[in-house]
Amino acid sequence: MTKTDACTALIVAAGTGSRLGGALPKQFAAVNHRPLVAHSYAAFAAHPAIDRIIVVIGGGQEALLAEAVGDVWHATGGDTRRASVRAGLEAIAAAGGTARVLIHDAARPFLGADVIDRLVTALDTAPGAIPVLPVADTLAQGDTLLGATVPRDGLWRVQTPQAFRFEEILAAHRRWPDAIEATDDAQMLRADGLEVALVEGDVMLEKITYPADIAAAETRAAQPLRSRSAQGFDVHRLEAGEELWLGGVRIPHDKGLSGHSDADVALHAITDALLGTIAAGDIGTHFPPSDPQWRGAASAQFLQHAARLIADKGGAIDFIDLTLICEAPKIGPHRAVMQSRIAALLGLGADQVSIKATTTEKLGFTGRGEGIAAQAIATIRI
Repeated sequence: MTKTDACTALIVAAGTGSRLGGALPKQFAAVNHRPLVAHSYAAFAAHPAIDRIIVVIGGGQEALLAEAVGDVWHATGGDTRRASVRAGLEAIAAAGGTARVLIHDAARPFLGADVIDRLVTALDTAPGAIPVLPVADTLAQGDTLLGATVPRDGLWRVQTPQAFRFEEILAAHRRWPDAIEATDDAQMLRADGLEVALVEGDVMLEKITYPADIAAAETRAAQPLRSRSAQGFDVHRLEAGEELWLGGVRIPHDKGLSGHSDADVALHAITDALLGTIAAGDIGTHFPPSDPQWRGAASAQFLQHAARLIADKGGAIDFIDLTLICEAPKIGPHRAVMQSRIAALLGLGADQVSIKATTTEKLGFTGRGEGIAAQAIATIRI
């Protein structure tokens, strides 16, 4: 991935949520037993067009973010939405930039893959694109008495995410006068004389602002879900001269795992478990070792492919339980970073990923240090 083809999601989650009430800022309040920001993060993480995600939070909200989605890339926002988006854009620029950016409000948790598809496609022909819905209600003027109705033709309800070519929206933010507030980013791009395309939005993207909106959102999202669990198991040989990747993390060791991809036995076992929950075969079905394009490939993409298949079926991952079986290396020193990495790849909280390790008391191939085995159980709702 390079700057010229990368697509980055920017989630704005820096508000205080004062109108919602409660002890937590609304972006960390739970809807359907999951923080609002975690819903959006998971939707972007599961989409193949999104390469990176940055979350913009308020000052002192680092612990809340880590609890919601794990140790993820984030920036500290400002006192207004515009200032927070600007902070996120500048953080992306400082990290090398990107080709396209999707700016999304965490208060709109139920983001569908089809909306992302339409926005990304629209950027092929326009510098900006936004999702909209037609105005269905009658519009009228008035104070205490009803006045004239307002024609609805050409009026739209604007939603997020809003998608832009990165350099153009960054320039628009840098040129925008500090004395004027902007309610969204698209108007800033238009002020620079650039066009913004309209794409079909989604009623599920209603914004959560007031306490009653929480119940309404849960009602919209409510559907009869069933819990499913499935198991995954994988083994790879340890060989000198190979890198050792476990749980998406490179582990210092005198040997590494040998395989067609990066041989991350932990992610392979989790991937198979996830595929099993939707009866979608195994990792070899989707990424055959006979295909040269997967030689040396990062197993993170296999894991996210399985997560995306679950999301496409309307499912949600609830929990991952992983057991690593080896004599060496010791897993304990690396457990926390592996847990955080797996959680980030799947858009989960760190407390939704369990990692354990055991040995076979010097018995068998793992006992002789010839290889590492992994067993995983995934639980989803679908």
